[in-house]
This record gives sequence, structure tokens and C-alpha cells, in this order.
Amino acid sequence: MFGSVRRAAALAVVFAVLVPSPAPAAGDGDKDEKRDDPVVAIVDGAPIQRSDVEEARGRLPARMRQLPLQAVFDLLLDSLINTKLVAGQAREQGLHEEEKIKRQMARIEDQILERAFLVRYIKERVTEDALQERYEKLVAETKDKEEISARHILVETEGQASEIIADLKKGEDFAELAKKRSTGPSASAGGDLGFFNADQMVPEFAKAAFDLDTGEFTETPVKTRFGWHVIKVEDRRAATPPAVEEVSESLRAEISRETGAAYIQGLRETADVQRFNPDGSPLADVGTAPAPK
Repeated sequence: MFGSVRRAAALAVVFAVLVPSPAPAAGDGDKDEKRDDPVVAIVDGAPIQRSDVEEARGRLPARMRQLPLQAVFDLLLDSLINTKLVAGQAREQGLHEEEKIKRQMARIEDQILERAFLVRYIKERVTEDALQERYEKLVAETKDKEEISARHILVETEGQASEIIADLKKGEDFAELAKKRSTGPSASAGGDLGFFNADQMVPEFAKAAFDLDTGEFTETPVKTRFGWHVIKVEDRRAATPPAVEEVSESLRAEISRETGAAYIQGLRETADVQRFNPDGSPLADVGTAPAPK
């Protein structure tokens, strides 16, 4: 058992060392420049620094990134040493001069430059002012929204849902039926979903729930990709916006995605880009493409 775990860890380490790094979080470059970054190995005169090990650690699977650096330090360093040694042999044999290898290295260089540029570009624009403006927009959008508190009973078939609706019409308690019949994770809580807004539920569920008055339940089964639902609305209230601290990280990520996408789109609109079919032949004009047979 322990042997297989160690093998899995070793494979993850090799993956972390060989695969190009994803874009670092904004500000990582500043930290790298300021922190102590000692040499932790020298391979035939070529240094390996602590930051190289930490960068490789950042490419490990999520569960391994949670481990302290010391727990994976030796494995990562051994893998980096191996990479230096084998790469040295490759250069001695002239592999770095082969056209195919040159193209692969150029592609990796392009990817690293792309990430480094976008991290810097986005960091300069995801400011506190931009974050505050996005939060104020969220608050304004929330002002006109409503939240409901509801329970539901989830079953596999429409017939089962219809039976439950018939029992409710006879006066049976919704929460007790949910505990007995629902297959959803909220069954133990009597189907209680708490308060939510329409955007937090799949469209079919949200429409059926928000069409109900307080105290009403759906008199026909509601189908979603999860199964068949019977829904009861318990309460309604005006939606309240979350505190800025609760959503700041998600808003930063949202602004970052939009900023990067908009910049790339702008480049595409002004660049001379020619695309071809997989076999290298010209793409057919949309207006002259032959009709499918």
C-alpha cells in the first residue's frame, strides 16, 4: 500500500517538474524578487534555487500542494536534478537543435510569455476602485431581487411525485414526507433548502418555486436534470447583498477573466490572422460553402 502511495507521489512530482507552470497569482513576481532564494543544489555547475522547487510544488495536484514544502522537498529536488542531468545529455547530443524540438521549445516560451504578460496586465487593472465599482453593481442588481425559503422532495419518477402531491392534499406534513420519501441531500432536514434567489437554482426549479405564494406547494411534479420535485414555499424576503469581504475574491476573479478576455479579443480584432483546415487547405467562404448533402 505505502509503495503505491509513494509511486503516485513520485509521478505527481515528475509531472510538476515537467509541465509548464500555470499563471501565478497577481503579485507573486514581487514576492519572488524580495524573498530569500538560496541555491539548494548545483548540477554540473548549474544552480537550482529554492524558488524552482516552490514553483514545481505549485504544479502538484491540489491534495499534495496542501502538504508542507518539507514533505515533498526531497522528491521535488531529486526530480529537478534528474531533469538537469537528462537535459544536459540531450544538449550534448544536439536535440535542442532539431526543428521539432525547437518548435516545442518556442511554443512553451510563447505560453510562459503569454502568462507573464497577462498576469502583469491584469494586476494593473484589477484595482480597489475596480473592485468597489463591481461590488456596487452587484448591490444595485441585488436590490430588486427576491429570495424565498423553500422545501422540496426529490424522487426518481413522475408517478412518485404525483403520489406525494396527493398525500399533501390529504393533509400530510411536507417535512415528514421529505424525510421519508426524498432522495435529495436535504431529506434529513425535511427538504429544507433555506433562503435562495432564482439564480442559485436550475431554471425549471426556480420558475416553479418563485411562481408559488407563501405556504403553497406545486400541484404538478417539476422535472429537472436531478429528477422530479415537489416544492413548497415557506417564506419570502427582499434579497440582501453579501458583505464585500464575502465576495471580494470571486469579484476579483470575475474582473480578471473579463479583463484578460477583452484584451485578447482586442488583439484578435487588429491582428492579421489566417486560419486553414486541418489539412492546410484554405477555409471555404461562409457564403460559398456547399450545402450539406
